[in-house]
Amino acid sequence: MAEQDWSPHRRVMHFVTGGFSGATQVAVDLATADSQRLQSVLVLRRKDTTDQARVDALRERGLEVEVLPGWSHLATIWALYRLCKRWRPDVLVAHGFPEHILGRWAGWLAGVPALVQIEHNSRERYSAWKLWQARWLSRRSARLVGVSEGVRQSLVELGMPEALTMAIPNGIDLGRFAAAESRPYEQREPGIVMSARFARQKDQETLIHALALLRKRGLAPKLYLAGAGKANLRKRAEELVRELGLGSQVWFLGHHPNLPELLMSQQLFVLSTHWEGMPLALVEGMAAGCACVASNVPGVEGVFEHGRSGLLVPERNENALADALERLLLEPGYAAGLASEARLHALRHHGHELMMRRYEMLLLTV
Repeated sequence: MAEQDWSPHRRVMHFVTGGFSGATQVAVDLATADSQRLQSVLVLRRKDTTDQARVDALRERGLEVEVLPGWSHLATIWALYRLCKRWRPDVLVAHGFPEHILGRWAGWLAGVPALVQIEHNSRERYSAWKLWQARWLSRRSARLVGVSEGVRQSLVELGMPEALTMAIPNGIDLGRFAAAESRPYEQREPGIVMSARFARQKDQETLIHALALLRKRGLAPKLYLAGAGKANLRKRAEELVRELGLGSQVWFLGHHPNLPELLMSQQLFVLSTHWEGMPLALVEGMAAGCACVASNVPGVEGVFEHGRSGLLVPERNENALADALERLLLEPGYAAGLASEARLHALRHHGHELMMRRYEMLLLTV
């Protein structure tokens, strides 16, 4: 963009789900970035899974956080409209679905100068009415951002203006995984971690079924399921564990306060899922030096190279997942090689320093 478009200071409002999903984490990272030119506020739409302790922890870090009612879309839009009128942002960044629709309606009505959509998933539940709204709002937005090239392409395929659409791949704070260098693969527990909230998008149940198949083959690794999410889906997974007699192997950890330490203590990471945007949890498993297995679904392809830095398995296929895990458990040398390549790939391509620089330039120039 032209040099004259640069502004020395911008007030940026990030609006995102309060469910503390991957989209929420990206919004938090952007809002807490050490920038002399951006002043940020984080606005969360309250969900049943909104954790007040995590909200308080963000405020203790010095971040301005607002939590808006989420019981109806109109209530959310009205509350955000009033907040925009009071806080007067230069840019409103609306993350994910349906927040990108609600947020841009509020920002447009409040006269916010620049609206930005950040889409975090390659697959969303658009009704005809919501798709019409998204297209209408997109023509009144400054930029539309996909968190991977696949997500950018999905936006274009939905009819969003290609000229306004760009990709900024997600990244992570690699410094949180620096200790992985001192945690040799062979000295770790041969256990499995899946860090993902309990949601319709994720597929913990296929992983649990794969664990049962491994047990029939004489293998009984521990499985650590980290993540909060919908209580009814977690309860269903807990019931499945009991039905399959896996209670001594499976640990439901909820939100884990030190996920890097957990990942760096285990050998294997699994992302069993139905679709993704840019799976930060998988990138974290790679950076932690785990041997990784993931579902071969939109958003996951391209994160690592199958057979070199991880293993891809078909979606919902417990047999294929069990086969991949069995190979990694029985061939530790092969698994250690995959883990080493995964960590190198994460260090080279998935750090969030470049991501943050690209977002800062975008937010200063829209």
